[in-house]
Amino acid sequence: MGFWTAILGRREPPKPRLDALFSVPSAAITLETSLGMRATGTGAVCYRAAAGQAFATAQADIVDLLNADPQAPSVEQIKDRFGFTWLVVRRDPSDVAGLCTDLHAVNVLLAEQGFGPALLCSLVPFADAAGTRVGLVYLYKQGTFYPFAPKRPGAGPQAAEIRDNMTELMVRDQLVGELPMEPDLQRWLALWGAPGL
Repeated sequence: MGFWTAILGRREPPKPRLDALFSVPSAAITLETSLGMRATGTGAVCYRAAAGQAFATAQADIVDLLNADPQAPSVEQIKDRFGFTWLVVRRDPSDVAGLCTDLHAVNVLLAEQGFGPALLCSLVPFADAAGTRVGLVYLYKQGTFYPFAPKRPGAGPQAAEIRDNMTELMVRDQLVGELPMEPDLQRWLALWGAPGL
């Protein structure tokens, strides 16, 4: 803790524990055996894109790095309706470990380029045979996970966005011993329109 930080009563934010992403493949086995949910093969990193050439260059470098490997996954950049940018990675659904390695690399490269403050979360979606979807959301700044499960809305432009709280709590209860789960429910933000959900 720095001098001014102590004087002003501020705390330094916790350092991200990105290695927690490597616990997701084990959690995926638990979700499949206990709830019948399998990884969809899609993963994404969400960040707040900054203006300027430095950020655009770092973003391009990350895409180039992921695509340099002949076994590289498909990488796509998406901007959502709220103005956040998602770097979407796709792998065979059975390769959850490879997907998490790709997500880890994206987070590390952005942080190394000085854009750590822009990183918001990483997302690994799962689905069951009935079409229920849930995303394991890794909060970059907290170093914790939480589940987000949107209910499938009815048809029409007035269809409401509703969370499936029961599924979220069931997933949390199944994974509480395997992943660092976010205890503060107020941080369980809705990710409407997130890739894969």
